[in-house]
Amino acid sequence: MTKLFGTDGVRGVAGERLTAELAVALGRAVAAEARAERPQVLIVRDTRESGPMLEAALAAGVAQGGGDALIAGVLPTPAASILVRKLGLDLAAVVSASHNPWQDNGIKFFGSDGRKLSDEAEARIEAAVAAGPPPGAARVGAVRQMHGALDDYLRALESAFPLKLDGMRVALDCANGATYRAAPEIFRRLGAEVELLGTEPDGRNINEGCGSTHPEALAEQVRAGDAAIGFAYDGDGDRVVAVDGQGRVRDGDELMALIATWARQRGLLRGGLAVTVMSNFGLRLAMEEAGIELATTPVGDRHVAAELVKRDWNLGGEQSGHLIWRDFSSTGDGIAASLLTLQALGSRALASAIPMERLPQSLVNVRVADRDALAGAEAVWAAVEAEEGKLGGRGRVLVRPSGTEPLVRVMVEAPTQEECDAVCERLVAVVERELA
Repeated sequence: MTKLFGTDGVRGVAGERLTAELAVALGRAVAAEARAERPQVLIVRDTRESGPMLEAALAAGVAQGGGDALIAGVLPTPAASILVRKLGLDLAAVVSASHNPWQDNGIKFFGSDGRKLSDEAEARIEAAVAAGPPPGAARVGAVRQMHGALDDYLRALESAFPLKLDGMRVALDCANGATYRAAPEIFRRLGAEVELLGTEPDGRNINEGCGSTHPEALAEQVRAGDAAIGFAYDGDGDRVVAVDGQGRVRDGDELMALIATWARQRGLLRGGLAVTVMSNFGLRLAMEEAGIELATTPVGDRHVAAELVKRDWNLGGEQSGHLIWRDFSSTGDGIAASLLTLQALGSRALASAIPMERLPQSLVNVRVADRDALAGAEAVWAAVEAEEGKLGGRGRVLVRPSGTEPLVRVMVEAPTQEECDAVCERLVAVVERELA
């Protein structure tokens, strides 16, 4: 059986790998996974051209599987996590390919606890899709439009982050994606004046030269204008990066450093901070200085979320801008992270408040014959150990296989860019010699 689920749901080019037929099958299978007499399944989507097609097909599958599909329309991914718990529903489904280009789309699922489904649940769904529809007549559920979901999400944000932003000018880049209504509205409700980019989706301009993966336009807007701060979201709204008043982009690591130290000082941080292997070494040094324990997970916000639950901590995230504040949500929420950042800042400016210095970084992707051969490549690991010894705790080396492509990723962080580049060049040469 072909594996359907990747690191964040089922994803592929809409109409090719991710077809309407597959969406129907996934809807039918997830209704069975809910193990309820008549499961209630919330469906939200982003602004991609293929979204309505896949939304309709997924809803049809849920109904065919005996469940009720509640279609809420365009909403950020984290709204699904919030609403499935708030409304006592059995499951939520999100039709989105996050930061990918418009041609791609995806489907990911959240359980009744607001967390992404486990690997075991996804395996059962895959098996059900492969088996096809069950024989015999099925009890058919309903497909309904769900009104007021956006207001429900906004009220949850207002309740959790009772900020007064009167007179503050904030620039927002919504990536022509799922936050294009929610983000401007919550900032306006809290009293801010907003400058907007990426709020005119046409189905094909999602993430195109905008949003958290392309924050250059937002940085220029803040640099040239009157905004005190800027926030850029990705296409489905579960990531955010910030731009300080001087026009410098601040990633998830820097925002986590700010929030963690603020929360620790006020007794709000439960435990430590969970991050992935990709977090900058500068964050590790800053947390060590602040006396905050750091837990490291594989890449992917679902791994961070699982680590937080395991340790009963409340803060974690990724360098890319997935920030999880479990006191509000079980998954990354770009808008919530923006509001939490402003709460942590108080009257301070972002440019001077971040308590970490990023170390320079070099990252090279090396194409190899077999990425799985890295595990047994003794010469590569000997070279990694030697380079780490030379760095002597002043930086770090990370060599890992890609999860989806025949690549080995070589990353080095060191006090200077020159040292980064030199170490990276030596390691790349070894990987090419041994594995290419």
